[in-house]
Amino acid sequence: MAPTARRGRPRSETADARILDAALRLLLDHGYDRFSIDEVAGTAGVAKTTLYRRWPTKDHLIVAVVARLQDTVPVRYSGDVRLDLTGYLNEIAAGLNRMRLAGRPATSGDTSAGLVAEVAAAAARHADVGAAVQAMFQRRNALVLSLLEDARTSGELHPDTQPEVLFDQLAGALYYRLLITGRPLDAGYIDQLVAGALRGAAPPATDREKGHR
Repeated sequence: MAPTARRGRPRSETADARILDAALRLLLDHGYDRFSIDEVAGTAGVAKTTLYRRWPTKDHLIVAVVARLQDTVPVRYSGDVRLDLTGYLNEIAAGLNRMRLAGRPATSGDTSAGLVAEVAAAAARHADVGAAVQAMFQRRNALVLSLLEDARTSGELHPDTQPEVLFDQLAGALYYRLLITGRPLDAGYIDQLVAGALRGAAPPATDREKGHR
């Protein structure tokens, strides 16, 4: 009879949380260039081997930190798609602005994309990091697409609205503004962005009137 294979030690969620908490603090303090995976291990109080088994490079760890931040942003349909999208995009913009300023004083006046650009560059350089970034966005975007599908079903959006195309318009504009133009991501811009996108996706007036009867 063949010997039973020995199972490895189960992954500790507590250790994961300590690592990601430490990584976020150090990332915001130091920025991408001075972010050290060894320093994260020391701050979290775990062995470096423990950390490297989970995230083999700092790029993998940073993607995990960003994914965790995104997971704190609620996504649900309340019956008012404009309110829901505006709230969601403002939360995402706040996170992007934090990443933009990572390692720099808030008064620096630097309008570069900062850490967000570094993550995009790492995703382009390394296929496995790129796959992790795509999986992160695919998982989160599925929630937003479900919200938009609910809004279409309820009659808030035109029946021909394609949720994926509508959300591409919104998210694409945010990242274009951040990565290319360097313009501010503020509440006023997001209000205009959502209003413009929904104006094109609104159902005919007669359909809206029927929905309110």
